[in-house]
Amino acid sequence: MNPDGPKIKLYLAPLRGFTDCIFRNAFTRHFDGFDLAVTPFIPTVDTRRCKPSHLTDVLPQNNQRLPIVPQLIGNNAEDFISLATRLHELGHETVNWNLGCPFPMVAKKQRGSGLLPYPEKIDAFLEKTVASMPNRLSIKTRLGRKTADEILSLMPIFNRYPLEEIIIHPRTGKQMYRGTPDLETFEKCIALSKHPIAYNGDITEPAAFTALCARFPDIQRWMIGRAAVANPFLPAILKAGQDDFTDKVETFKDFYEDLFDLYQQVFSGPGHLLDRMKGFWTYFSQSFKNGRHIRKKIHRTHKLQRYLEIVEQFFEEEAAWDN
Repeated sequence: MNPDGPKIKLYLAPLRGFTDCIFRNAFTRHFDGFDLAVTPFIPTVDTRRCKPSHLTDVLPQNNQRLPIVPQLIGNNAEDFISLATRLHELGHETVNWNLGCPFPMVAKKQRGSGLLPYPEKIDAFLEKTVASMPNRLSIKTRLGRKTADEILSLMPIFNRYPLEEIIIHPRTGKQMYRGTPDLETFEKCIALSKHPIAYNGDITEPAAFTALCARFPDIQRWMIGRAAVANPFLPAILKAGQDDFTDKVETFKDFYEDLFDLYQQVFSGPGHLLDRMKGFWTYFSQSFKNGRHIRKKIHRTHKLQRYLEIVEQFFEEEAAWDN
């Protein structure tokens, strides 16, 4: 990026099971680059049925290092308003509505991307919520559930409401994370939208980001998820336009140990902790030259002590950064 050009904003994407407040706090102690995080989604329920644990991730005291926008998922306007109002009482001026979750168990209930084929239901939801909730509303969406042209019917609906922004992942829900992003349809959305647009999807390296910035020069808001978990140096590299980092393995090791210690404090047993770490190493391993080997060894182990030995040996003898 050109440091003299428009200032870009980088958002941390919501990855359920990964980018919670523990990860966000550990990340910002060791790395830079993100301006804001959208949290993993909270299912909408009436606040009378909302357990305190549902809100732990978005409590102000747990989010002092990086500004957040809580994400809600659901299709009941009254429950959405109720939960958004509770979040406003906690200080959250903006909430995000998840219209993008691709997972079938969510979509079949007409939540997330499962609601995209029903523009009349989205319109009715927005008509009820936007006027009644005290927060501003942003939307994170995909191009559609089954076909990319579904969003073209939604853009005029979105334009009728005072939305904060629209974050678009240019795939369909059925695609999950397969195939390539549909940049042509994304470009049509930019032309149709009265609201600021943020891009989300497959920003995996500086060259890919540079190409996207060149193609979409009016886009200044960019969201990164899986690639930032795999390579936590990436956001700062994109912001600076160059990679000036040295001792990447040592910096990453400090971050990893911080992350492990924090999760060790909250998980009740070694099995839960081990499962969480296995999930992270699915991503972490992508940035190491021999990452495939360490990922296989970690995923084969069922004992926390053996896991600790594997990771310690990896950092002592094998680790070499591949980015």
